[in-house]
Amino acid sequence: MGKREATGAPPKGWMAIRVGAEGEEKRRFLVPVMYLNHPLFLGLLKEAEEEYGFAQKGAITIPCHVEHFCHVQEIIERDRRSSTPYGHHGYHGHGHGHVLPHFPLVGCFKA
Repeated sequence: MGKREATGAPPKGWMAIRVGAEGEEKRRFLVPVMYLNHPLFLGLLKEAEEEYGFAQKGAITIPCHVEHFCHVQEIIERDRRSSTPYGHHGYHGHGHGHVLPHFPLVGCFKA
């Protein structure tokens, strides 16, 4: 269920977001609201805030290539299934250590 792309109002417990880097067609995804607790998704939201501010109308737009977002979704879903919070990526809620060495998120964010 982690990879949902759809139209219409999201079901309870889900939220609609738009994903796409500059010059790329934006795609609409439905993601579980629990993503708001994951440090990787929070990083994407921070980047959206820096890019667009808080004045976005409608679905939140994340300035990330769709393929990178799908990879982040896979990591979040893997972490959800893990028995430890945020899986084996070493995030312990201390505000550091959540950037993954094998998946640099630089491709999602403007340099």
